[in-house]
Amino acid sequence: MKTDMVIAGVGGQGILSIAAALGSAALDNDLYMKQAETHGMSQRGGDVQSFMRISDKPIYSDLIPKGGADIILSVEPMEALRYLPYLKKGGYVVTNSTPFINITDYPEQEKLEATIKALPNYVLIDADRIAKEEVGSARAFNFVMLGAASPFIDVPFEYLEEGIRKIFARKGEEVVDMNIKALHAGRKFSQENR
Repeated sequence: MKTDMVIAGVGGQGILSIAAALGSAALDNDLYMKQAETHGMSQRGGDVQSFMRISDKPIYSDLIPKGGADIILSVEPMEALRYLPYLKKGGYVVTNSTPFINITDYPEQEKLEATIKALPNYVLIDADRIAKEEVGSARAFNFVMLGAASPFIDVPFEYLEEGIRKIFARKGEEVVDMNIKALHAGRKFSQENR
């Protein structure tokens, strides 16, 4: 079993929380994990990405070569396109449809969506809407995204739930439950819309 993922977005969107939950899920269940992060100008809405490699066998590098990612999980649509060169043939792009418009020449949303929809394997999800309407908290959209990617991650779903429990335990059961609810909502959408 092996999954190589690029997790991408903009500073403040919870990329590192997704990576922490995945990493915890892997390590607590005797899987190997390597991770490399880039924190651009993350506090100012800049690019943030994490290379996450999970396997049942030792991993010797934390970097994913171009054409080597099984999944691009992006919480922002333009960032999904930025990392397309890393996607392997047959890989999945799982991206939020809600843009984070932080530059004046941001592409038209229709063009972004058309490019994503032209890919052979994608899930385009309005994680912001699902987090607000189904989960009850806009802040949980990042775990809606992890849930949407979960069918393509070669890690048992229960491990992801455990990872969320572990990293949010100190914030209380309400926060844990909210994020697990978001995880389930994203997974449900993905399973019904791929």
